[in-house]
Amino acid sequence: MAEFNDVHSGTEMPEGDDAKCSFHNRMFLEPQEKKRSVKALVVKQAKKSCSCTPAKVKDYVFSFFPVLQWLPKYKLREYLLGDIMSGVIVGVLLVPQSIAYSLLAGQEPIYGLYTSFFASIIYFIFGTSRHISVGIFGVLCLMVGQVVDRELQRAGYDLEPDALSVLTDTAVYVNTTISPVNQTSQELLCDKSCYAITVGATITFIAGVYQVAMGFFQVGFVSVYLSDSLLSGFVTGASFTILTSQAKYLLGLDIPRSSGIGSVIATWINIFRNIHKTNICDLITSFLCFLVLIPTKELNEHFKSRLKAPIPVELVVIVAATLASHFGKLRETYGSSVAGHIPTGFLPPSPPDWNLIPNVALDAIPIAIIGFAITVSLSEMFAKKHGYSVKANQEMYAIGFCNIIPSFFHCFTTSAALAKTLVKESTGCRTQMSGVVTGLVILLVLLVIAPLFYSLQKCVLAVITIVNLRGALRKFKDLPKMWYLSRVDTVIWIVTMAASALISTEIGLLVGVCFSMLCVIFRTQRPEAPLLGWVAESETYESLSAYKNLQTKPGIVVFRFEAPLYYINKECFKSTLYKQTGVNPVGVKTAKKKVAKRMLREKEVDSRVNETSISMDFVSEPLGFHTIVIDCCAVQFLDTAGICTLKEVCRDYREIDVQVLLAQCNPSVRSSLIRGEFFKEGEDHLLFHSVHQAVDFALGSQGRSGNSASK
Repeated sequence: MAEFNDVHSGTEMPEGDDAKCSFHNRMFLEPQEKKRSVKALVVKQAKKSCSCTPAKVKDYVFSFFPVLQWLPKYKLREYLLGDIMSGVIVGVLLVPQSIAYSLLAGQEPIYGLYTSFFASIIYFIFGTSRHISVGIFGVLCLMVGQVVDRELQRAGYDLEPDALSVLTDTAVYVNTTISPVNQTSQELLCDKSCYAITVGATITFIAGVYQVAMGFFQVGFVSVYLSDSLLSGFVTGASFTILTSQAKYLLGLDIPRSSGIGSVIATWINIFRNIHKTNICDLITSFLCFLVLIPTKELNEHFKSRLKAPIPVELVVIVAATLASHFGKLRETYGSSVAGHIPTGFLPPSPPDWNLIPNVALDAIPIAIIGFAITVSLSEMFAKKHGYSVKANQEMYAIGFCNIIPSFFHCFTTSAALAKTLVKESTGCRTQMSGVVTGLVILLVLLVIAPLFYSLQKCVLAVITIVNLRGALRKFKDLPKMWYLSRVDTVIWIVTMAASALISTEIGLLVGVCFSMLCVIFRTQRPEAPLLGWVAESETYESLSAYKNLQTKPGIVVFRFEAPLYYINKECFKSTLYKQTGVNPVGVKTAKKKVAKRMLREKEVDSRVNETSISMDFVSEPLGFHTIVIDCCAVQFLDTAGICTLKEVCRDYREIDVQVLLAQCNPSVRSSLIRGEFFKEGEDHLLFHSVHQAVDFALGSQGRSGNSASK
């Protein structure tokens, strides 16, 4: 079916003024034929998916294991030195952070080291990004820790003392998948630490399954709903929760960890209620660590362009604090809480607790979404910066397997982390071979060095965690600039941040997504709808409210609606059009009918008064325009309500002798108009490919009408 400008498409070319008008009517576009056979598409896709050739198998294997593509092409002399340097530096930084973030996830330090080791090795095999560092991420640790605390309470472990210890008896670890039943009456098969990692590994396994499923079904579009402002607000809000959860360690307080809605407020109330129990030794240690870490971190950032590698101040602080605690006997003398025994080597692998899956399946959804959204966004950001491409679906596979496989080795959830990725990039990383080097550094700690951290105070780990929140908390400084750029994005950031901090992280994420979607709906519900003016000596029309020195054509109003026209904003479209033109055709028709009835009544009684004449004079006043041109360039689509609204507007204005022309409709809108029978034979609904054409046609048709009237 051909598309056309005018339903009146004559065969002869008229002369004079009519020729100019007809030129704009006869533009002819023939649409492409669209094959709508669902059966043919399904058969074609099935043949493509089910066909198996050696070349296709090879492509599939190489795409699923990207390491097979780039490793044979590895330039040893060019890449090796940079990869080794960046891998060692990131490994040195990752060791103290892994130990510290384990505390945040409610786990023993050894499990954080396991997690970082396996994540680095597995992403090396499956990942497509050359630069991102995959490992422990603070926000995910917080979300895992909240689930772990809840499940510990459900299982009755809150009856145990709040001192975590690692079991050295291998026989006990074999039973880590056995859920304790009725802890108050039965002997525990697995202590608190053992059950905590069982819960953490189970939720990690489920989150990984979700991420792999997202990659398989190619539903990466879910991350589209997590805008930059939403993610930034969520991370900042979660940072307040992280800071709050670590505050008790700074003061050396032994208080239960609050969870659920309002946990931040509840935690601070508990802290102030127990403030008199502050351990002075832990408080002084925390203060001294802050004095060392914050200035050194600032110097690292200020001189990062001059330093070949950042100063590993966290490792220095951990070593110094461990030595001071050990030789000063701070645990025995002052009762400071320490990390405790950290075993060497690896524990035997064990599957997740299948009985726990119904309890944590829902909690794993936001963890999976946040994990893959951050990983994919960082991968694409650094790929674009360095001029290569990444595959979003393969990245989802990679981060999914970084969770599924380690969950069998007593690990918890991982994702890409911006801070460590920036360090990795700035220290010469060229490929993911640096991840293998990082894994080897952590392996050295696991096999040899780990037990030496027995006397490390937990307050030192809390300080390291809090200091690493500086980047997220600094986002408050960017609010004025963000407000200047986009007030809507700023409001989304504030709402998501406040909900994540004051309610809970999961609900905060949901609130942020819902609020951002509502903002999109509200922006289309009340869009900009200006009148347009002509830019002299051109064919361009722009907003009269935005630009000066624009001209208007006599008798013609040009109106632009800057949103899709659908059921939500159809009334806004009509009311704004009536307001901008100054004429409500329904009101004009109603006034005419009232005057006509009054005149008929007065004729019957054979009496006329001045008021009637005044009313007739008012109604018969010229409207000031004879044509409305609606610029549809910003109308992305129409639904049934939008088509009916356009029909109604055209009909109402036509009844008061005003014609409505549509211009610059995209193919989707044209197709909707044709399917909605907007163009009917004998009606003067016209469609133009530019506003300038529509205005020229209106001027020409008015000229013809004037000539006909004069004759």
